[in-house]
Amino acid sequence: MVVQTPGAGPVATASPGQLRLNWWTRAAVHAGLATAGLSRRLGLGAGSIIGGRVTLALDRHALRHLAAGRRVVLVSGTNGKTTTSHLVAAAVRTAGRVAHNAGGSNMADGAVAALAEARDTEYAVIEVDELHLAAVAEAVDPAVVVLLNLTRDQLDRATEVGAIASAVGRALARHPSTVVVANADDPMVVSAAALASRPVWVAAGASWLGDASSCPRCGQTLTFTDPGWQCACGLGRPTPDWWIEDSKVCTADAVLPLDIRLPGQVNRSNAAMALAAACAVGISADRAASALREVDVVAGRYAVVHRGGQDLRMLLAKNPAGWAGMLSMLGEPRPLLVIINAREADGRDTSWLWDVPFEQFGARQVVASGERAADLGVRLSYAGLEHRTVADPLAALETLPPGQIDVVANYTAFHQFRRRLGREREVAG
Repeated sequence: MVVQTPGAGPVATASPGQLRLNWWTRAAVHAGLATAGLSRRLGLGAGSIIGGRVTLALDRHALRHLAAGRRVVLVSGTNGKTTTSHLVAAAVRTAGRVAHNAGGSNMADGAVAALAEARDTEYAVIEVDELHLAAVAEAVDPAVVVLLNLTRDQLDRATEVGAIASAVGRALARHPSTVVVANADDPMVVSAAALASRPVWVAAGASWLGDASSCPRCGQTLTFTDPGWQCACGLGRPTPDWWIEDSKVCTADAVLPLDIRLPGQVNRSNAAMALAAACAVGISADRAASALREVDVVAGRYAVVHRGGQDLRMLLAKNPAGWAGMLSMLGEPRPLLVIINAREADGRDTSWLWDVPFEQFGARQVVASGERAADLGVRLSYAGLEHRTVADPLAALETLPPGQIDVVANYTAFHQFRRRLGREREVAG
């Protein structure tokens, strides 16, 4: 089945053979790859950030040069970027090899590293931090941009959400040939994507509307109805080109199964966005839908790690909107370990914990952990949840029973915990 994405039309084709780098860019790329390799050998990390930084330090136009001749899909938004980019990459991979920053390094250096690692691909799927979308889009001239949602995140680093939406809108307006796959249910996204020349609207839902009570265009109070929203100034929910009905995703011309293996309603929404993006870049809808079913783990998220008699399901949530979406994944009241850090990559400000609806957790055994376990423990107390506070996550696990346990962590806590589990298994093995 071939689905013509509304507003998309044909996208420019390219051949990997068209990728020609000048000698200086080639030297910069080789230096970056060598640095990344050294970083991995020394156990300092995956090397995707430092390698890209070295390449950009030697050639500030490296991203533009590496992207030339490729069909690039950029995936941006506050939440869901990593998962959606993996889904898009899986779908696009049915047509050929794909360059993809699968580890989640989502600034220009991560994009450079991904393109440098796979220089002969026709396609690239790049996750991009919303604050860096304008600069990356300017360099790569994307065929498709996926805009998932725009909410508050890292309050000490990011600006106000409305300002981010305005900046994203201006960036999209500068690329009239780009198809913009946008969430019709997020007012901030609509205000930005309305400036795009070729929008494709997806009714992907919004589990968090705490940043969208007022109109991003005029400031008046928005009116929310079922199934839409609107403002007196004329801004409102666009008529969707794609929408979800039960376990299917629909367009005016097709109905496709959405039986993905990733948990929660929020991931069904991510999958619908990924399908629309894959079709916009020229992938058959049937092939794309089939490919999405093969994705069950995303950069360690949703994986089940066996530790003694415990089965740890790994989940990541880093802001109020992410936690609101997480509620549909927790399901039955199994024990819960929550790990919170406040490093630079997380945002130093933990006041966002007070906007997380912990009151909805119900009766379950909860342990607060991580470098900011005390902050989390205070919030859980005010939510009326019985809990323990154990700062060290591995020690916290010892207070929980055998069986299935959900582990929810924010960004650096998630990766730190995975590394510690990995080292523990190496020692035990």
